[in-house]
Amino acid sequence: MLLPDWKIEKEILIEPFSKESLQPAGYDLRVGKEAHINGKLIDVEKEGKFIIPPKTHALVLTLERVKLPDDVMGDMKIRSSLAREGLLGSFAWVDPGWDGNLTLMLFNASNEPVELEYGERFVQIAFIRLDGPARNPYRGNYQGSTRIALSKRKKKSL
Repeated sequence: MLLPDWKIEKEILIEPFSKESLQPAGYDLRVGKEAHINGKLIDVEKEGKFIIPPKTHALVLTLERVKLPDDVMGDMKIRSSLAREGLLGSFAWVDPGWDGNLTLMLFNASNEPVELEYGERFVQIAFIRLDGPARNPYRGNYQGSTRIALSKRKKKSL
């Protein structure tokens, strides 16, 4: 079952919470304090914005910390206005038990640069209640993230 706006506000910890970001069946996550593009960490909070060049991917930290109960998962989609500008997003499901800021990958598939501002709504997350609590809620490598989290995957040598 997808959670409606009033249940999201009541049952999901989102901080800082913005009434403007609350949607009928989801919540719009906003651009946070950091982005990572072409090996460079950008202080978005200080700069106020950043640009994703054409045919380039970026990692973007959410402004919000999201904490999910053990019986709720999150599913994310890029906001349609940004998709219309050529931004694509590759997002994993947010597992039950997740707690932290999310690092999300965006790809600019267009031939034009795309600018994102600090605090701008860029991804919608919908919350889905499971049949029951997860037996093994998320406790992985990225739990508790408050900054951009690069891949923690172990790389095999060739």
